[in-house]
Amino acid sequence: MTKHLSVLAAAGFILAGCSPAEQTNQITEQPHANVDPYSFNENYTDYLQTLSSDEFEGRAPASEGEKKTVAFVEGKFREWGLKPYDAENNSYQQPVPLVRMLPTQVSAMNFNTDDLEAFDYRTEMMAWSPRVQEEIELTDSEMVFVGYGIVAPEFGWNDYEGLDVEGKTVVMLVNDPGYDTQDPEVFNGNAMTYYGRWTYKFEEAARQGAAGAIVIHETGPAGYGWGVIAGGSPMRFDLARDNKNMDRVAIEGWITEESADALFARLGSSYDEMRTAAQQPDFAPVPLETGMSLSVTTKFDYLDSPNLIGYIEGKSQPEEHVIYMAHWDHMGVDPVNPDDGIFNGAQDNASGTAGVMALAEFFASQPQPERSVVFVLVTAEERGLLGSDWYADNPMLPLSKAVGGINTDVLNVYGPMKDMVVVGHGNSEMEEYLAKYVEHQDRYIAPEPTPEAGSFYRSDHFNLAKRGVPMLYAKGGNDHIEFGEEYGKQKRAEYVQVAYHKPADEFDPEWDLRGVQQDLWLYYWVGNELANSDDWPNWYSGNEFRGIRDASAEDRK
Repeated sequence: MTKHLSVLAAAGFILAGCSPAEQTNQITEQPHANVDPYSFNENYTDYLQTLSSDEFEGRAPASEGEKKTVAFVEGKFREWGLKPYDAENNSYQQPVPLVRMLPTQVSAMNFNTDDLEAFDYRTEMMAWSPRVQEEIELTDSEMVFVGYGIVAPEFGWNDYEGLDVEGKTVVMLVNDPGYDTQDPEVFNGNAMTYYGRWTYKFEEAARQGAAGAIVIHETGPAGYGWGVIAGGSPMRFDLARDNKNMDRVAIEGWITEESADALFARLGSSYDEMRTAAQQPDFAPVPLETGMSLSVTTKFDYLDSPNLIGYIEGKSQPEEHVIYMAHWDHMGVDPVNPDDGIFNGAQDNASGTAGVMALAEFFASQPQPERSVVFVLVTAEERGLLGSDWYADNPMLPLSKAVGGINTDVLNVYGPMKDMVVVGHGNSEMEEYLAKYVEHQDRYIAPEPTPEAGSFYRSDHFNLAKRGVPMLYAKGGNDHIEFGEEYGKQKRAEYVQVAYHKPADEFDPEWDLRGVQQDLWLYYWVGNELANSDDWPNWYSGNEFRGIRDASAEDRK
């Protein structure tokens, strides 16, 4: 227990010695009862500290740290009596086939025109192949600027309308027109939609039949600098699919803003002029009057890493289910760091994994819900949301019967907050269930402070969202009940600067985990209500996932 929780216990605020099972009647029958908001699960701290310990070696997929993580989680799931994902083998593991891909040679981006010099790898462009092939080469692939590279019928937008890009390389802007125009009537205004994510743009280019897909980098709309794209190891991971990703474009990549300027200057234009023109709904694609050649040599190998899944079967509607999700993996060990080479990942995401474990333990002590409750701890989030992607394609129960889900990623370790920040605020009716319980805690819901960064599309819940499942991604924010908003902002900024994806993300016994306990109550109350109701929350009208959810409505009748 942290110092703060110990102090509260001594003062009599925590129900001393009161296990989840002993609170059963109080909580289940009266979810609005005046329970101590800081006492959801006294074991949470132990789970967090264990998962983020040096012994677990940073929890990298396919490592010794993975083996220890799996054994620890499976042992607890079994202790609590959760049903296993694989009943036949009494196993909570869902194997996730991964492929590790290392580009060993990437050529410059060459052009078949004399007035355009090649773009150099890393300094002016980044490129790779998503296909599981040793040698990939594009030769004189005709280039065309397609604005944002978006097809969004609900927003009346189609950058590919009337265009055949078979065999061509498309060049696209990052983010979406709402961000660039700052017009609240265009897409979601300043808040990024999925159409603004570079992952979507590559997917859409493949659907359109393009051979190559290049995104123009700009720090503001991308949300990070060129160093994030070009720095560090070029190693990538993906799911080991039977088709070896041959349905993807041959070459994906980025170019700098300056490189884009050079492409557009030949046409008597500039990056700024093209970006402004692309903001119009009637924008027409612009041929760049050059062909592009680029080759990539890739070394790859295969490995497996499990998702960990346990569930409580619903009493009357077992196929209908609520999902709790977090990623258990982190970055592992840096063998060349002589001082501290372990990326413990305490906040990211031992905090969220411990949260799902605490919720599973509590639910297991309660009366059986009417609908099933599924606890999914996924692998390879740090490698590109891969474990959740695999689960979304291979769910334990039909996703059309998923009532909704809650994602826990980097929980609040800085003490009780007045605000509960909803990432992707305004997306779904899941927020309405949360709102009443937030009010019960005398708190308020706040939208994320930087919606333009597209954080909603950067955690595991997104893979369920884009298959139609309404997902809630919310956590304690910045407005500390004692020290105010500046304190919370300072703590978040310190974490990003000092610890995020660094060895410094370690468990701190001085953390004030009362904030996590607050939030766990909220996650429980929302999930418990949905697990014992006939409700089917949906995405709000106009959301990019509403049509997908509505298409499966017949399955829920």
